[in-house]
Amino acid sequence: MKEIYIKWHKISLIKRIILGIFMGILLVLVAPEKASGIVILGDLFVGALKAIAPILVFFLVMVAVLQHKKGQKSNMKSIVVLYLLGTFLAAVVAVVGSFIFPVELILKATEGSIAPPENIYGVLKGLLMNLVDNPMNALLKGNYIGILFWSILFGGFLRDGKESTKQALIDISEVILKTVKTVIEFAPFGIMGLIFNSMKTSGITSLFAYGKLIILLLGCMTFVTFIVNPLIAWIMIRQNPFPLVFKCLKYSGVTAFFTRSSAANIPVNMNLCEELGLDKDMYSVSIPLGATINMAGAAITISVFTLSAAHTLGIEVDIFSAILLSVLSAISACGASGVAGGSLLLIPLACSLFGIPNDIAIQVVGVGFIIGVIQDSCETALNSSTDVLFTSIAEYANWRKEGKTIIFNKLESVK
Repeated sequence: MKEIYIKWHKISLIKRIILGIFMGILLVLVAPEKASGIVILGDLFVGALKAIAPILVFFLVMVAVLQHKKGQKSNMKSIVVLYLLGTFLAAVVAVVGSFIFPVELILKATEGSIAPPENIYGVLKGLLMNLVDNPMNALLKGNYIGILFWSILFGGFLRDGKESTKQALIDISEVILKTVKTVIEFAPFGIMGLIFNSMKTSGITSLFAYGKLIILLLGCMTFVTFIVNPLIAWIMIRQNPFPLVFKCLKYSGVTAFFTRSSAANIPVNMNLCEELGLDKDMYSVSIPLGATINMAGAAITISVFTLSAAHTLGIEVDIFSAILLSVLSAISACGASGVAGGSLLLIPLACSLFGIPNDIAIQVVGVGFIIGVIQDSCETALNSSTDVLFTSIAEYANWRKEGKTIIFNKLESVK
């Protein structure tokens, strides 16, 4: 068994994940009932990531802050600007795409009560309240805005603490990192269970009725992934960005696609940043922050669904309203992680710009839940992989200014 484990471990993680995907598809085609027990593997994997991620973020950010020396250079300003710019440009792409390829929805009534925020004030208030949430409650509920706030505050005060205390916290963070890496090693089995459950419960037949909407959503996300983001990267580093773009998609986007959780993918992104040789003090803060405010996929979802509803109801959207929608979608997307239900529940807020009644807007949300298997998976893959991309190019741009050479071939060493 030890030899088998060693050989298995020598295979790159992405190859093992691909094997897990094929096994999940094969089992759902051959023995969907007999193999139903493997669903628990997916639940265990995502559950373990979600359980360890808040603790990992809390200690890594706190340790990064307490180790930061006064006068030390930081790329955080550039990273935050990239996050906000990328989210806004994604919203613009979605608005333009919706004008070029207008889509009409098949609106159906939805069951259950949903309480979306009434206005942008509600979104911002929710973000601020999450900011000052009880630290223990933030850790238990995975409230990353609160976790970031308290860990930065604690880390700042600990900079004047005893060296023994600092070292103890550093040791704890290292132990948590090793634990996370161990959990990630089980990704192939977890993803096998996730894809089995997804295909068995939802299938693809229910998605055919919304084919045009799915194509528009995926088209916008693809354009942002392979045109907008690489263009931003090229402007920053003045080198061919596609090796880095594909690397981020390959090692971050794939796992995010199946876990459908930016929070659960934080440890994966941390590991990728480490393998890419990035500054730990930076990515330990920027990656959790990206999972909170870098929401290009969410901005696309909000914009596309809102304009599709407008087209369905015959509402004409002028240029000014389209620009306003882009701004609102970007701001709302940044607050998506602070709202129960994510980006879909922010659609009624955007619909209110065009006077669309709330009961109709809620039906649009229902359509989102129907195609959520595809929409949410692709949205999360775009959001999460871009966290690593923007963190990387911000640091590589700094290397370029210092005269250092950026050699993308080194990225091939990532396992």
